[in-house]
Amino acid sequence: MSPAGEEGLAGRLLSGDRRALARVISKIEREDPEAKEIIAEIYPHTGRAVTIGFTGPPGVGKSSIIARLIKLYRAEEKRVGVVSVDPSSPFSRGAILGDRIRLSEHFLDPGVFIRSMGSRGHLGGLAGGSRLAALAMEACGMDVIIYETVGVGQGEVEVASAADTVVLALQPGAGDAVQALKAGVMEIADIFCINKADHPQARNARIEVRQMLEIGQELAPQDWFPPIILTRGDTGEGVEELKEAIASHRAYLEESGRLEERRRAALRDFVVSWATARLEREMRERLRYEDDDLLEMVYTRRLDPISASERIYRSV
Repeated sequence: MSPAGEEGLAGRLLSGDRRALARVISKIEREDPEAKEIIAEIYPHTGRAVTIGFTGPPGVGKSSIIARLIKLYRAEEKRVGVVSVDPSSPFSRGAILGDRIRLSEHFLDPGVFIRSMGSRGHLGGLAGGSRLAALAMEACGMDVIIYETVGVGQGEVEVASAADTVVLALQPGAGDAVQALKAGVMEIADIFCINKADHPQARNARIEVRQMLEIGQELAPQDWFPPIILTRGDTGEGVEELKEAIASHRAYLEESGRLEERRRAALRDFVVSWATARLEREMRERLRYEDDDLLEMVYTRRLDPISASERIYRSV
């Protein structure tokens, strides 16, 4: 595509063209060189949307909750973008869960844009391309951006660097609450959502989570104490309360000055993460195509692995 074409595609995206948005995200997924110029052009038009991260164990019902939440935002005529990050196939690198199926009721709504993307083995649950896709959605006019990430234990913490508000969804009766808290996810959750509120153990799970939060508060006091909301994705019970909790957290961030602080830290982490990923890719390519002799020296014990890695690092 010529430079003029690139400008045209970016311009159509900025005007709210959904087809242009889809094309840009496809370029991001393919790591098309043209995506870099498009991101540079649309980036000044981002930074205003509300961003929410949903994380938690697979099967907890995150997609059902998100579908209900979208309805509430659409009732307020807010445009919603969803980046659903699935585990990737180790062979095709494509997403394999297909969370968009559970959000199918919103497919025909012009005010909702949903995209499933593969994590490509990224342990934090968010591929770098997912962050760029969210920026593209925001530049296209989305008022609310929702990240739905795969639950992968300790790696879930990365969603905290992408969203203003992080919701951790748990399922009662399956030991998820204790396991999640042990994994350290408690530290990044701004709101806890106990889904399937009709479960006999739902209220006990809420008590359990609250007790753990109170212990954490005693050890490291925080201004914001995460609310614990009981919800049902199938009926929508509690989702309005969840939406209000998200709004309350947003207000807290703005009033305390933490929103700017959080976003600055998030952008710093993203820049470093992107640079690190590119450096790793370049080092692997060099090792694969140019340094057979170097690896042979390591294999035959003529050179130690650390010295070999330093040679590659200095040559990149």
